[in-house]
Amino acid sequence: MRQAPQYGLITEYDPKPGVSISTLAYEYPPGFNVPQHSHGSGQVIYAIRGVMEIASGQGFWLIPPHFAIWIPARIAHNIRMPGAVSMRTLYLRPGLAPRLPVACTVLQVTPLLRELIVEAVRIGQLCRRNSLHCALRNLIISQLQCAAPVPSFVTLPGDQRALQVAQNVMGNLRSCVSFQALCEHAGASPRTIERIFRREVGLSFESWRRQFRLMKAIELLAGGRAVKEVAFEIGYRHPGAFVEVFRQTLGATPKAWAASLQKAD
Repeated sequence: MRQAPQYGLITEYDPKPGVSISTLAYEYPPGFNVPQHSHGSGQVIYAIRGVMEIASGQGFWLIPPHFAIWIPARIAHNIRMPGAVSMRTLYLRPGLAPRLPVACTVLQVTPLLRELIVEAVRIGQLCRRNSLHCALRNLIISQLQCAAPVPSFVTLPGDQRALQVAQNVMGNLRSCVSFQALCEHAGASPRTIERIFRREVGLSFESWRRQFRLMKAIELLAGGRAVKEVAFEIGYRHPGAFVEVFRQTLGATPKAWAASLQKAD
């Protein structure tokens, strides 16, 4: 394992001439924060163990195992580890995967893609003149470009009062504190906070909270939690309401969606 780098624009880990993909492996302790930084190459950040919280601009992602996040070159981001994390990172030479999104995107990691990432990290660098490395590179790119995107993302408001309301919700989804009480605690009226959410996030507060609940549900379901337990954990009093919202958004019930992950394993 190499030591964590200094932060800012980092180019030393980008693929050197003759290298298609370079890699890094980190073992992070609980509570570790990687300050804001960017890279000159596109990144695939994947954790074989643990959950990552990644922020970029006003975007916020929860990344459990089974998922990776694609971060295009020069996109500033920071990472927090709520618990211990075994991270595996691929750095892709610019232009290597033109079909990958131009924005940060969460991707589902199939068992094959997981093993390809692990093997690439074991090798260290995939060189362009090595036929085995080229075959591995091509498989990785193919798997990344056809990976299913996952709606594990919310936008955070920039206004400090609305951001405080959002952070209070994110910190305790089971709380019964009313929207009005949250707004008063932040020093603004519900009408003001609602207007800020619609202007800065593009959603009503309630729609934003529902989206964050779904993102948290994806993390918990991927971790093996039962549907009923997940529903209560993210603030639904009636599991049926959670099941219906999940089905409308992801096209499958939580139980069927979680079973598809287990089947893939």
